[in-house]
Amino acid sequence: QVQLVESGGGLVQAGGSLSFSCTASGIIFGLYNMAWFRQAPGKEREFVAGISRRGDITNSADSVKGRFFISRDNAKNTVYLQINSLKPEDTAVYYCAARLGLGASSTIDEYAYWGQGTQVTVSS
Repeated sequence: QVQLVESGGGLVQAGGSLSFSCTASGIIFGLYNMAWFRQAPGKEREFVAGISRRGDITNSADSVKGRFFISRDNAKNTVYLQINSLKPEDTAVYYCAARLGLGASSTIDEYAYWGQGTQVTVSS
């Protein structure tokens, strides 16, 4: 059984920082491209950042470039997301996802496994 378990998130003031982690089980982690997506109230789920199997390729949405940083530790089956300079528009539920394959895809439909999501609320 595949599980992606996220931790982190919470309530933070604008300009602050948060970090998340997502630990996977039931998959050979090193074969999976990992990513973070988010979904704000009333909006579709959108790509935030992705990282390749070995961590040598990263990709991020234009809206978060320079503020959000994705990393992974294959020895711990864990992917991380560091988010800085938070804005109220970053308020959303954040999900980690796993995709079997190369690269750091931003295409939501290519991701087979999903975490349960963790809430981030940014107050102005």
